[in-house]
Amino acid sequence: MKDVMRSAPAKEAVLRALDEDLVPGGRGSASRRRIDATSEALVPENVFADGEIYARGAGCVVAGATVAAAVFKAVDHAVKVRILKKDGSTVRGGEPILVFRGRARSILAAERTALNFMQRMCATATLTKKFVDATAHYGTVILDTRKTTPGLRMFDKYAVLCGGGSNHRFGMFDRVLIKDNHRRLWRGGDPDALDLAVAAARKKFPRLAVEVEVETPRECASALKALPEWIMLDNMSCADMKRCVAMCRGRVKTEASGGITLATARKVAATGVTAISLGCLTHSAGSIDLTLEWRTK
Repeated sequence: MKDVMRSAPAKEAVLRALDEDLVPGGRGSASRRRIDATSEALVPENVFADGEIYARGAGCVVAGATVAAAVFKAVDHAVKVRILKKDGSTVRGGEPILVFRGRARSILAAERTALNFMQRMCATATLTKKFVDATAHYGTVILDTRKTTPGLRMFDKYAVLCGGGSNHRFGMFDRVLIKDNHRRLWRGGDPDALDLAVAAARKKFPRLAVEVEVETPRECASALKALPEWIMLDNMSCADMKRCVAMCRGRVKTEASGGITLATARKVAATGVTAISLGCLTHSAGSIDLTLEWRTK
């Protein structure tokens, strides 16, 4: 799992987030000095402190520890950060995830931005792990979607990896995914012409994998004639999913999608689908209750 902070867009996103909090007018404003008015008024510049970040509750899957470290370093490169629990590990309530030492002003300036990144990423990782655990018996792959926070997709998708899930396409450029609205514009929505849609997509983008969303076994049979890499079984009953999986077995990978919850994931996995894709991992995970506290020696 490649650390998200190795990418230039992630580093830029961290700087934008800090400027949003500390620079009047935000990124690109005339003033470039970062200001934490409260700390500058009350905390002497030469005061050093030790701090830690931990989750208040148990069962948190860590994601974004390296992001938080990057936030502290971006504010003040002299802050020393030590990650105790790597991304992907599970921690108990109150167990420190990372510790740091540096100027108290610097730590306070970075605090909220570091927590904002981590609390969202940990929530996504924790929810992902719940789905991974629920379907582990069947070896089902848990996939994310493009239902991510605008501008933060790299962090959302990295958090899914921390929870044991896998990434679907990153954007609309790296896979052809023929969805319902595309189908309705293709030959008048003919459910028996999906193989021709696959052929047209392959002709235009021969290097890209092709996936087709289908809603019935009839549409599945039509798409299957062209052997796309994936067929997405959208909002189907488990009975229909089983029929489609039997048709596709050994020929095309299958992905279940649409309204799947933790309560139903195991039943869906039992149909034999290759993967389950879940928008909720990144649009409804919420936040983990994290806190930054000073450490006493």
